[in-house]
Amino acid sequence: MGQVAWLKVVDVNHLGAFVDWGLSKDLFIPFAEQQHPLRPGSFTLVKIYLDNQGRPAGSTRIDHWIEDTATDLSIGQEVSLLIAEQTDLGFKAVINHQFWGLLYSNELYRRVRKGQIVTGYIQRIRDDGKIDLTLNQPGFSESKIEALAREIENTLHANSGFLALNDKSPPPEIYAAFGVSKKVFKQAVGALYKAQKITIESGGLRSTDSAPESGA
Repeated sequence: MGQVAWLKVVDVNHLGAFVDWGLSKDLFIPFAEQQHPLRPGSFTLVKIYLDNQGRPAGSTRIDHWIEDTATDLSIGQEVSLLIAEQTDLGFKAVINHQFWGLLYSNELYRRVRKGQIVTGYIQRIRDDGKIDLTLNQPGFSESKIEALAREIENTLHANSGFLALNDKSPPPEIYAAFGVSKKVFKQAVGALYKAQKITIESGGLRSTDSAPESGA
């Protein structure tokens, strides 16, 4: 009760719609609580509530139930996210069944889909109270950055000093190669660049010490 779930519509009649919520009796969604007309076989986000007579019911008017601004949330906090819909900037998600937040597409290192439940973190709370989200666990330690930098160096040396990835590469490609987010990859690349161990080219990274040293 009180949760938001991704549920399948199993029937629609003159009273409203019914969705499968895992119990023997399907959950009723009145027409007045439908954001858009529902059809059997489709999936929809549903807020589960008690009606005026104390009976469980559902609503797809999610904006009426979910807050736009943060209350009792802190930066870095681990939260449960239900992916709601894609926007021009990324994906809207319901945080802990209570708040709206946004995952930015350019920070996503793996695919997400509508209705999926994932673990996320509060990245920032803006001045207007709206919430930016991330799938990256905060506090990625310096030692882990150093370990990733070494892994990048080893990969460069194993590929004649060149790696066809850089800080402009798509997050899924970075994740497929090293299993980390683009943000973490950029930190390791930045460390290598500052140490003058690599140069950054339009097509990737090149090692500055790939040539063999001359003997004394």
